[in-house]
Amino acid sequence: MTTNERKLPVAILVPGNFNDHAVARIDRTFERVTVARADPSLLTDEMRKSVRGIASFGGISAAFMDALPKLEIIANFGVGYDSVDARHAGAHDIMVTNTPDVLTEEVADTTIGLLINTVRELYGAEKYLRDGTWVKQGNYPLSRLTLRGRKVGIFGMGRIGLAVAHRLEAFGLSIAYHNRRKVDGLTYDYHATLKGLAEAVDTLVCIAPGGAATEKAINAEILAALGGNGVFVNIGRGSTVDEAALAAALADGTIAAAGLDVFADEPNVPKALLDAPHTSLLPHVGSASQHTRRAMADLCVDNLVSWFTERRPLTAVPETVNVKAKG
Repeated sequence: MTTNERKLPVAILVPGNFNDHAVARIDRTFERVTVARADPSLLTDEMRKSVRGIASFGGISAAFMDALPKLEIIANFGVGYDSVDARHAGAHDIMVTNTPDVLTEEVADTTIGLLINTVRELYGAEKYLRDGTWVKQGNYPLSRLTLRGRKVGIFGMGRIGLAVAHRLEAFGLSIAYHNRRKVDGLTYDYHATLKGLAEAVDTLVCIAPGGAATEKAINAEILAALGGNGVFVNIGRGSTVDEAALAAALADGTIAAAGLDVFADEPNVPKALLDAPHTSLLPHVGSASQHTRRAMADLCVDNLVSWFTERRPLTAVPETVNVKAKG
C-alpha cells in the first residue's frame, strides 16, 4: 500500500460495485464519482468534464472511453483485462493497468485443489458423508481416477501457469505446455499447437486469457484429442471453452472429468454442465481470499496514485506500455 497518501484533486470514476478496501482508499486519496455501470448514457456533463481515471472490474468499452475526454488511466482490478478495450486505449493515449503477481499463488493453489477435487471426487465424497450415506451404505466407492502417473498439459504458460507447473512438479507429474510462442529457459515440452498438446497429455489445465484469439479454443476436436482418460480443468476464462461441446464430451465419455472455476456467462452456468457427470464446479473463486483480494485492491489503487503523483504506472498492460502521462 502507498504510505502517506494525500488527497488529490482528481476525479476517479467507479462503475458499479467495487472492492470495499479499494473504495476506501480511493475516497481517502481522490474524488470518487460513481455510476451504476459503464454505460456512456449514464455519464453526466460534470463527469465528462472532470473524470481522469477509472477503477473497475473491467467492462470498459471504446465508447465509454470516448465519452470521457479527460480520461488518462483505467485501473483494472484483476490480472485478466479482456473486457477492457486496451487496444483502443493505447491508440488514444489512455493507460490501462492490471493486478498481476499478487494473485498468482492463490490462483495456482486453487488450480491444484480443483484438479485434485476433480480427479479424486472429493466433492462427491463429502456429500456422501454429509448425507449420511456412509453410515447407511458403508465406504464411498473407490475413485475411478487418480493423479498418479498423469501427464499434464498447461494451456497458457504465464505467471500463473508457471506457478501451477512448479506445484505439479512436486507431485512427480510430467508437464508440457502450449503458448503462442515457446518460453525461453523452460525445460517443459513445448507444443506448437493446442491439439498437439492435447494429444500428448491426459490432463489439460487451461489458464489462457480471454479474447478473440482464444474464443472457444477448447472445442470438440481438442476434447477428443485429450481422450477417454482425459481430465480438463479451467481456471482462466470461460470464453476459452465451447461449453456445449464440453458437456457433450462429459456425457458421452469422450473425456473422463472436468473441473471448472470459470464460465462464459457468469454467474449463469449452462444446465448441460450442471447435469454433466464427473464435474467439480466452482463459482469463480480462484483468487477469492480476503488476503489476496486486498492485495489486488491495493495494487489497483497504487497504480492510480503512482500515475497521478509520479506520472507513471506500476503494472501497465502490454497494449499501453508506451502511453506516457502528459504534463
